[in-house]
Amino acid sequence: MAFAVIFLALMLNLIPSKTALALKLPVFLDCIGTVAVAMLGGNLPAVIVGFCVNALNGISDMATFYYGVISILIGCMAAIFQRNGFFKHIGGIIVTILVFAVLGGGLGSVLTYFLYGYDFGEGISAPFSLAIYEYLGFSKFASQLLADIIIDILDKTIVVVCSIFIFRLIPEDWKEKAHRLFLFFPDLDGEYRKLLLRNHIKRSLIKKVVVMVIVAEILLGTLATATGFVLYREVALSKFTDIANGVTKAAAVVIDSERLDEFLEKGRKAEGYSDIEKNLYKIKESFPQTMYLYVYKIVEDGCHVVFDLDSEGGAEASQPGEVVEFDPTFVPYLPKLFKGEEIEPIISDDQYGALLTVYKPLKGSTYVAADITIGSIAADEAKFVIKLISVFFGLSIIIMSIILEFVNRGIVYPVNRMAMASMQFVSNLEQGGNSGLAALQAINIRTFDEIENLYKSIVKMGGDSLEFIAQMNRQNERITKMQEEIIVNFAEMVEARDISTGNHVKKTAEYVEAIAKELQKEGKFTDILTDSYIKVLKRSAPLHDIGKIAISDLILNKPGRFTDEEFKIMQSHAAEGKKILTKIETNASDMDEGYLKESIEMAHYHHEKWDGTGYPTKIKGEEIPLSARIMAVADVFDALVAERVYKKSFPYEKAMSIIMEGSGKAFDPDIVEAFSHISQRLYDERTKLEKEENNCSDA
Repeated sequence: MAFAVIFLALMLNLIPSKTALALKLPVFLDCIGTVAVAMLGGNLPAVIVGFCVNALNGISDMATFYYGVISILIGCMAAIFQRNGFFKHIGGIIVTILVFAVLGGGLGSVLTYFLYGYDFGEGISAPFSLAIYEYLGFSKFASQLLADIIIDILDKTIVVVCSIFIFRLIPEDWKEKAHRLFLFFPDLDGEYRKLLLRNHIKRSLIKKVVVMVIVAEILLGTLATATGFVLYREVALSKFTDIANGVTKAAAVVIDSERLDEFLEKGRKAEGYSDIEKNLYKIKESFPQTMYLYVYKIVEDGCHVVFDLDSEGGAEASQPGEVVEFDPTFVPYLPKLFKGEEIEPIISDDQYGALLTVYKPLKGSTYVAADITIGSIAADEAKFVIKLISVFFGLSIIIMSIILEFVNRGIVYPVNRMAMASMQFVSNLEQGGNSGLAALQAINIRTFDEIENLYKSIVKMGGDSLEFIAQMNRQNERITKMQEEIIVNFAEMVEARDISTGNHVKKTAEYVEAIAKELQKEGKFTDILTDSYIKVLKRSAPLHDIGKIAISDLILNKPGRFTDEEFKIMQSHAAEGKKILTKIETNASDMDEGYLKESIEMAHYHHEKWDGTGYPTKIKGEEIPLSARIMAVADVFDALVAERVYKKSFPYEKAMSIIMEGSGKAFDPDIVEAFSHISQRLYDERTKLEKEENNCSDA
């Protein structure tokens, strides 16, 4: 049903908007479905519909995608207005229309200004904005802003009226189903609000979560925007620097550096001077960003002109032999320039505009230099930042809405029900009754996580709280002792947890040894892969997953896909393995140090990837210890070809295609290549052994 509601809302956005566009009506009508679904189902379906509309329109016109944040904000505001009853009276409706118009027309106009610069263009509001500009004397920006808001008032009036009409047409039982689907028993909010007031609770859990999520999104958005801005600027400057370097290198090729003094002395009378100058003009014209191209001999009294090309709209070219005064920007670099040394590119901003200058030494203190105009960087940066902000915060609102919905359904709502039932139970208990226990049991929370366990614990506590507390104390003592035993016997525990893990650690050890020997045979890593080191690798390999001792069996042996939270917990086994083995290394100094060192490195780094996208430290390439790089290939191959509780075994061909595809990404290419030479043999041996074991078990 949820998908059907969202689909119908999308159609209510797309069909009217496309019709208005085809008929050239002075309205957009692109958020009727967004507002209607916000009234029906609240914030989550509204932001999804608002985003999807712009995403679909963005397929044909990418610029539309950047306006998605406006549609999402309108959806959020519609949900807020519906929750506070704005659609039930004329005053609230007027406020709603004005807010939507400011968001759609005002914010849309600002986005347009920053994205494309100012031009009235050919949009719906163009004639109106032009009239305001000519007859009222407003600035272009103010004229367009005012016109967009006025046009949007008409548009949003139609949108709000249509949305209210559609909402009232929906049967009450359908509304109830939608409420239960999206809003999840909205009547509970009123009861819980009374409960909060009765118990002097000023801030509900969901409000705290909302505040934390919003603050996190703002901080993350600010950081992402600042980082993106810095990186964009670096890339842009790097691009212009490359252009300038290309110009100076090309110019250096056509200039006869051995005749520079002759050119300086004779100027255009020197043989070949004019030909070189023509070639320099051709080079300059080949790079449109080049404003100035010149060759100067830099000495104490100034810059002596050898070549100086004329530039349209710029300074008049100096003649050969003339002396040009030093620009103040270049004074700090003069000591190096006098010596004919390389200098970094110089950025200046003066009467000639923003320029990036690259000096390339030719001979002695004579340089060929190119001034590249970089005035467009600021405008491009503004566009980039606005695009980044609009996309980031648009997506952030969607993500935040989804997170809050899960928090509300999975945490806040169950906790609220438990709180009310528990308070009722305690109240009845204080009065000498026990009828509250039936009410507590009747809520029957099924979240399949810690909250359900908490609920069961509360129910159990209601039956016999003292016995439960005593039992919990005994259980805690038992867990503490078990933890001590696990730490002492962790190696045996890894083997004993389940048969697939036991086979896995044994087989990966064999694969690690085989890969290391093949690498040694092929003459790779010869300074590391000695016979003794390969023995250490084989001994260390079984402990690579020791950190899984810290992972719950419910997660470790889960037959289905992990949730994001479960996967994050599963990833922690690498760091946990290092922690366990490091502690043993510290407290057991009499053990083989090399063995422990490789065990720690394998445990900690065997999930790192060659391209740096692994975990837990995201190191890359040869920063990853060789032992861990070998284990990575062995570990993944065994996981692919083995049958587990959550998957069937992969055929050899598919497993190897995955390994080969990961070469240079997940895995060290040298190790993948060596493994490909022996993988068929290892797989055949494995298959033969499994058949023999199966035959023995059948017998």
